[in-house]
Amino acid sequence: MTEDEFIEKLKRHNASAYARLLDDFQQKVFATCISFVPSKEDAEDIAQEVFVEVFNSIGTFKGNSKLSTWIYRITTNKCLEFIRKRNTKKRFGFMQSLLGHEMPLDKSHYFTEVNHPGVILENKEKSDILFYAINQLPNAQKVVFILHKIDGKSYQEISDIIEKSFSSVESLMFRAKKNLRTLLENFYKNNK
Repeated sequence: MTEDEFIEKLKRHNASAYARLLDDFQQKVFATCISFVPSKEDAEDIAQEVFVEVFNSIGTFKGNSKLSTWIYRITTNKCLEFIRKRNTKKRFGFMQSLLGHEMPLDKSHYFTEVNHPGVILENKEKSDILFYAINQLPNAQKVVFILHKIDGKSYQEISDIIEKSFSSVESLMFRAKKNLRTLLENFYKNNK
């Protein structure tokens, strides 16, 4: 079956096509999610949202890119949306604590579950610091860095996913590495 035939079956909400879609993409989508959000439960929730979005939006898929590229674009956007919402909640909690209204402590610390196979570091503390630094990058740099360094995507694949030129991806990667180096140097200087 060609990709076009497969997409047509998906557009008709064919159950066997969706089963194949899940078989083909479930682990890949989860791996990308956990690269952005290193909590297994959160990554699973986001991955589920991705497939709901694919199901609901497949009718609008125009075929201007490969199906996999479109799915990675949805995955990246869902991850960034989750991070934005989480950061908004943290700011809200901080503001409430400043105003004297105590917020219940979140029992699941965001960086407690870093078990990503792409992050090979000596110990959990270093991986916590690295994910913290990655999450300080501007969104475009964060996306390029994670997709390339953690998910192993080529610059061309990233270019297709984020719909930016190859040279833009190279530039974003260069700036991401430079900013990460600065963030990590500052962290270690301040925490001696």
